[in-house]
Parts: sequence; C-alpha cells; structure tokens
Amino acid sequence: MTNVAQLFPPRERKEIAEFSVGDTVRVHVKVVEGGRERAQVFEGVVIGQHKPKAIDGTFTVRRIASHGVGVERVFMYQSPRVEKVDVVRHGKVRRAKLYFLREKMGKAGRLKERRVINNA
Repeated sequence: MTNVAQLFPPRERKEIAEFSVGDTVRVHVKVVEGGRERAQVFEGVVIGQHKPKAIDGTFTVRRIASHGVGVERVFMYQSPRVEKVDVVRHGKVRRAKLYFLREKMGKAGRLKERRVINNA
C-alpha cells in the first residue's frame, strides 16, 4: 500500500497579487485554441472570494460585456490556467460579497476608490 503523500506530492503555492473584494483586477488566463496556447485577459470587479488563503480557494470576477450583458467568471487561486492577476484599482466596499452589483447598470454600479498607502 502506497502513501498518499507519495502519489500526490505537495505543490508549490503560486504567488499572486494581494487583492480583496471590490478591487478591479485584470486576470491573465491561458486559453488553448487548437494546438496554440495564448494568454487572454479578463478584467472586472471582484464580487466575491471563497477561502482566499486556501489551496482550493476561488474568486469571482464580474465585468460588463457588449450590450450591457454581465459576465462572471470564477477563478481558482492556484489554477495552472491563471498566469497572473494585476490589480487595476482598489474599491471601497463594506460587504464581503457584492452580489448587489448584478442588478446595477451604468453609473449606479460604480464603486468609490480606496486609497492605498505603499510603505515600500
């Protein structure tokens, strides 16, 4: 009988940018088309996170596509498909889940910007 740790050795955790709910992020995702592989960018507002520090954690990004249609995608933090996450702007929010943005359109769906002080 083999040990589970021998079959599935622990993977290294991928380092991605620190972000929180309400932030506008640009997610670079690997897309396979035929034999090619390219990076596709999905930019939108983070409306929810699930277990952000865990290896199986996810985050949901929402953006408005053409003709006012909302598109949401759920990404895994440690997915090999997610190349990198860039934070475009930090949003000022008072909730953990921003599902109310699904009903908002246009200017009503905007969030105020939160000032971030870098001590680097």
